[in-house]
Amino acid sequence: MSEFALEILASDGAARRGRLQTAHGTLETPTFMPVGTAGTVKAMTADAVAATGAEMVLGNTYHLMMRPGAETIQRLGGLHKFMNWPGPILTDSGGFQVMSLAKLRTMTEDGVTFQSHIDGASHTLTPESAVQIQALLDADVTMVLDECPAMSDDKDAIAKSMELTHRWAERSKQAFATRPGYGLFGIVQGGVFDDLREQSAAALRRIGFDGYAVGGLAIGEGQQVMFGVLDGLAGHLPDQAPRYLMGVGTPADLVGAVARGIDMFDCVMPTRSGRTGKGFTARGSINIRNARHAKDARPIEEACACPACAGHSRAYLHHLFKADEILGPMLLTWHNLHYYQSLMQGLRGAIEAGALQNFADDFHARQALGDIESV
Repeated sequence: MSEFALEILASDGAARRGRLQTAHGTLETPTFMPVGTAGTVKAMTADAVAATGAEMVLGNTYHLMMRPGAETIQRLGGLHKFMNWPGPILTDSGGFQVMSLAKLRTMTEDGVTFQSHIDGASHTLTPESAVQIQALLDADVTMVLDECPAMSDDKDAIAKSMELTHRWAERSKQAFATRPGYGLFGIVQGGVFDDLREQSAAALRRIGFDGYAVGGLAIGEGQQVMFGVLDGLAGHLPDQAPRYLMGVGTPADLVGAVARGIDMFDCVMPTRSGRTGKGFTARGSINIRNARHAKDARPIEEACACPACAGHSRAYLHHLFKADEILGPMLLTWHNLHYYQSLMQGLRGAIEAGALQNFADDFHARQALGDIESV
């Protein structure tokens, strides 16, 4: 089995075109990972996810430890076999979900004790147990446990949280069993403060990780603020380690973050939007529930080869959503994931050609046109 390693194949400014070797296959970067929260990318089969061009998916440690339990998944052959996904899997540590979902949290130096949002049962998550749970799941990429503070301009509070994350990161590193093809990522915190982000990156580099994630963004700070943080951070992360921007984002977020040196992304946006009627296109987004689509014979996007566009009209998809038919969310989710993967493929090609700025300019110009009415 090959080592867990990122090969940089081309660059264009800060943007990188790479290839990541993992225990369960090769990943072309920059890449977008569909979110498979509970061992499934919602409304999609594993084969359908692969057909969109996705090579890696994200699993959710918090939800999987709640049910069916990491030990159960291990006994059934690990998460890859359990969800019938043979490719690479990244699992988050559960820190964000503890912050956003769990009840009655108690944070200590040791870890966090919380009540499940499902049944109220008490659980404790420590840096060591978070790593152990992800090992039971057989994740190709394990994330350290971090504290995820809410967006705040209280710099002292953000710094205190960041320092706890660093101490937990060191304990996570000590608990991680090194194996060929498997990697452990540290998580850079520090809010919107450039000096704290620089301190966080330096602290994590001293510990030493296989990859470096950027956490604590896309939580309300605004796109330009997020880009500003990334601008200040890129030079403080190792060149040969993958960089992962957690929980981001819109197509424009991806284009801007790739230009700032990010290699990996995940977000629920394409799947959640697909379930609620929002479709992404080269000319911006559409709401398929809108009455103007009711008699439109065109596909969502003329040049798209996904099953929703290849075999169905906007009128049909509009009908499915208005009739509450489950096929509507399934088809629109497939389209959105296909769009995201096509966007990433375009970004990779643009970096290889040294034409990323032209690609970004064309992307923004087409998005600004907006969707056109049926003719």
